[in-house]
Amino acid sequence: MKRLSIYDNQRTGKIIFLSISLVAIVAVMLISNNLVKALSQQERERMNIWAQATERLAKADADADFEFLLSIIEQNNSIPVLVADEDFNILEYRNFKLPEDKDDSQPGFEQLSERNRQYLLKRLKAPGGETPLHEMARRNDHFIEVAIFDNTYQYIYYEDSILLRRLSWYPYVQLAVMVILVLIIYLAVIYTKRAEQDRVWVGLSKETAHQLGTPISSLMAWSQYLELTGADKEVTSEIDKDVKRLSVIADRFSKIGSAPELNVEYLNDVVANSLDYMKNRISGRVAINMHLTDDDHGVRLSRPLFEWVMENLTKNAVDAMDGDGRIDITTGADKNMAFIEVTDSGKGIARKNFKTVFNPGYTTKKRGWGLGLTLVKRIIEDYHGGRIFVKSSEPGVGTTFRIELPIL
Repeated sequence: MKRLSIYDNQRTGKIIFLSISLVAIVAVMLISNNLVKALSQQERERMNIWAQATERLAKADADADFEFLLSIIEQNNSIPVLVADEDFNILEYRNFKLPEDKDDSQPGFEQLSERNRQYLLKRLKAPGGETPLHEMARRNDHFIEVAIFDNTYQYIYYEDSILLRRLSWYPYVQLAVMVILVLIIYLAVIYTKRAEQDRVWVGLSKETAHQLGTPISSLMAWSQYLELTGADKEVTSEIDKDVKRLSVIADRFSKIGSAPELNVEYLNDVVANSLDYMKNRISGRVAINMHLTDDDHGVRLSRPLFEWVMENLTKNAVDAMDGDGRIDITTGADKNMAFIEVTDSGKGIARKNFKTVFNPGYTTKKRGWGLGLTLVKRIIEDYHGGRIFVKSSEPGVGTTFRIELPIL
């Protein structure tokens, strides 16, 4: 049960990591939005000062400090501004990039081309003058009403500066960069982890095959010796069977890490052959029922490796039922894929563990390394271009594993 908690802890760790990431993203967005709001307020205050200077300049007498008022107005070189009268006549404009701007000069509104004039009127948001400017000033914080004389008003419309607009996009750019960076790091870690696992799998398999080679050769020699000395033929025959079985196991392990030779095989024949071997080596209280399709299909596979897959699935099913129950093996075809389904009447698997069962080390047994289904998945998907997954499962009822292979 301890190995189960490893993946539970991993799942909890992912949730914690996701929660921390979301909190960090929200914090960054809030800080950035507050910064943008603060800058927007500063621009609003600057435009209020600009409007006051415009008003005082219009009402100024001969003794007024014209240079100071003009300097305030001239200092605005970043915020786009339009000054209009009550009839939507634009009196002045600043810091707009006009469609037909050919130089840095700023002629009066009447001297502009028709296209430029229409452009500025649209920016004023009242091309037809259907809404009075004082109403727009009351409803929109980008409009400021300026009293020039008694019952005479001008209206200042301004937009966010280029800097403010860029800063408003900054949180989203930052978020995109963070997501891309996290994704790259995640993929790099996953790739490195898989590459390391592959090296471990290959090294372990090759070493296992190598270590089995010596005792197998020795057992073969002893079997021949016993036969020559007149030992019971039934005994030597059983020894030969086990030696051949060990040779098959060693051959399977030797194929891990290198592309196996795939031959045209028919599923019914391969499935029946692998189960015939297992029937004599499992509990008599387990009933194995085969439901083989009449329309058998040819597929490309490595017979030794695929028989290993069937044996692993059968053993797992027997363990899940504690040696007492029913196993149903079904073959068939769905569109361009041949399938094999292995159904048991065992303990079942929780839905959250449908994918976890294929991870190295996952097991519910008190002993064992939890590598069987990991090898099965590798053999089916990496070597045969197929797919294996938990089709259905219900705790206390049973589980169905499904293998899909491309039909020739």
